Amino acid sequence: MVLLGTDQYSYEVLENWATLPDGWGFKEVAAVGTDSNDNVYCFNRGEHPMIVFDKNGNFLRSWGEGVFPRAHGVTMCPDNTMFCTDDGDHTVRKCTLDGEVLFTLGTSGKPAPFMSGNPFNRCTHVAVDPNTAEFYVSDGYCNARVHKYSPDGKLLFSWGEPGTEPGQFNIAHNICTDKDGWVYVADRENHRIQIFDSSGKFETQWINMARPCGLYIDQETSLVYVGELGAAIGPNIEATGLGPRVSIYNTNGQVQARLGNQGEGEETGKFIAPHGVCIDSRSDIYVGEVSWTHTGSRRNPPEELRSLQKLVKRS
Repeated sequence: MVLLGTDQYSYEVLENWATLPDGWGFKEVAAVGTDSNDNVYCFNRGEHPMIVFDKNGNFLRSWGEGVFPRAHGVTMCPDNTMFCTDDGDHTVRKCTLDGEVLFTLGTSGKPAPFMSGNPFNRCTHVAVDPNTAEFYVSDGYCNARVHKYSPDGKLLFSWGEPGTEPGQFNIAHNICTDKDGWVYVADRENHRIQIFDSSGKFETQWINMARPCGLYIDQETSLVYVGELGAAIGPNIEATGLGPRVSIYNTNGQVQARLGNQGEGEETGKFIAPHGVCIDSRSDIYVGEVSWTHTGSRRNPPEELRSLQKLVKRS
C-alpha cells in the first residue's frame, strides 16, 4: 500500500482500478469527470475518446469516436450534461452523459487567428457558474483569453491578453468557478492561478505552484485541487518540490496538502504529467496524465504509459 499526504488529507494510491476492454488503450487521459452516481468519464486521446467506468473501475460504455480529434477538457454540469473541450478541433461541445451533442461552439477544424482574442484558437476548458449557469471558456494555447457565455451559448464578453501582468495570460490552461461565482484561471506558464469576479475584474493571484494544469473546486468544502505539471527543464524532472504533483488549497490560497512531490516517475505514488483532476462524492481524487505527450512519445520505441490514477481518501 502506498499512501500520499497526511492527517485528513491522506490518500491510498489505487492503481489499475479501471478495467479496459481487451485491446483498448487510453493513449493518454487528458481530463476526468464524475457524475452524480460516481461514474467516471475519462476524456482521452485514444481511439475511444470518452470511456466511462463505474466507481469500481468496471467499463460501462464509450462514445465520441470520430468526433473529438484531441481531447483536452471535461466539465460536468449540474443538469447532468457535460462540456467537452477539444483544443485540436478548436471547439467546445455540450453533450449528454451518453454523448449526444446538444450544441457546438467554434468551427470544427478552423481556429481563430493567432492571439486575435476571438474564440477559439486551441481552447482548453470550461467553467460553469453554479448560480447563473453562465459559463466561461479558457482559450488557451494560441490565444490568451477567457470568454463568458450565456447558458444557451451566446458570447457575452471576453478578457485577457498575452503577458505576465495581472489579467494577462501565458497559456490559460484551465478554469473553474467557486460557489460564489469567482473565476479561477490556471495560468500555466506564468506558474499561477488568477482569480477574477464574474465581470472579469482581477482580484488576486496564487503563485506558490509549478505549472498548474488540472483545476477542480469542490463546491461543498471550497477546497481547490490543482494538478501541477512539474519542471519544464529536463535535468530538473527528478527534483523534489517542483512537482509533478496534486496540491490541495483552500479558497484563501493556503496549501493544505501536496500529494506526490518527489519528481517525475512511473512508480506508485509518483506522477508523470497531471493534466486533469476531479473528485467524486467520497472525495476520492481522479488524476488524468498526459504521459504520452510528456514522456512516452519520446521513448525509443514510443510506449503508452500510465495515464490514470485514483487516490482513495482515507477516513
